[in-house]
Amino acid sequence: MDFIREYYFDFSLMGDNFGAVLDGFWVTIKLSVISGVLALSWGLVLAVLRQLPGKPLAPVRWLTIGYIDVFRGIPLLLVLFLVSGFLSAAQAEDVIPETIGLPTWFGETSPFWYGVISLTLTYGAYMAEVYRAGIEAVPGGQTEAARSLGMSHGQAMRYIIVPQAVRKVVPPLLNDFIALMKDTSLVSVIGALEVVQAGFDIQTAEFNGSGLVLGALFFLAVTIPLARVVDWLISREQAKTQRGGPKPPAGEAKPAGPPATGMAGA
Repeated sequence: MDFIREYYFDFSLMGDNFGAVLDGFWVTIKLSVISGVLALSWGLVLAVLRQLPGKPLAPVRWLTIGYIDVFRGIPLLLVLFLVSGFLSAAQAEDVIPETIGLPTWFGETSPFWYGVISLTLTYGAYMAEVYRAGIEAVPGGQTEAARSLGMSHGQAMRYIIVPQAVRKVVPPLLNDFIALMKDTSLVSVIGALEVVQAGFDIQTAEFNGSGLVLGALFFLAVTIPLARVVDWLISREQAKTQRGGPKPPAGEAKPAGPPATGMAGA
């Protein structure tokens, strides 16, 4: 037990390296937020493209479905290698500009942006399926009502369907964001110094895993509150959609209603 405590919970070592691990976690937060926002936007675009009606737009739907299937089936680690390898090689051969092949936008490193691109491509596909479930959960009568008012398909999606769908899928989208945040640790394989890599460097130098435990605590400080927010949102949505009105106060009889008939009384 003493060895476990000293190896994983050496608080003096955590204190000495707190700044280095915190800097790595700040990179993780930036990766998560930027990739999360882009993946949410890209996923919504994919979900809307998948819902385009009519035979002339069938190729667009097929390409969208193919994209979603491919990026949901390929490991994120492989996408990271493919994206970083292609962009760096393409700029070396003058196929694309250097600013795109070796991006250093806003002072961040190229591995950072390779990670953002890979996370966006992968999690955009996952979030597209979440959006699609929300869109298909909106009653078809909503679309028919919008079209009867003279709205085009695009207008009906923009003003009627998508706003309702997004409200329905906020909890699963937050779950995907939590998963995305944890997967930012994979970006370290292409050279990004995020929190896991910072902890691993400490482990390598000190032969002690306390730096990695500190990184895990940083993750938990963010993911556990997010998980509780998801639970609260699910409970609130269930309270809105549950059958029947509010319960009467204790001691009061429920108001009498008509006798149950048909399927309701079965």
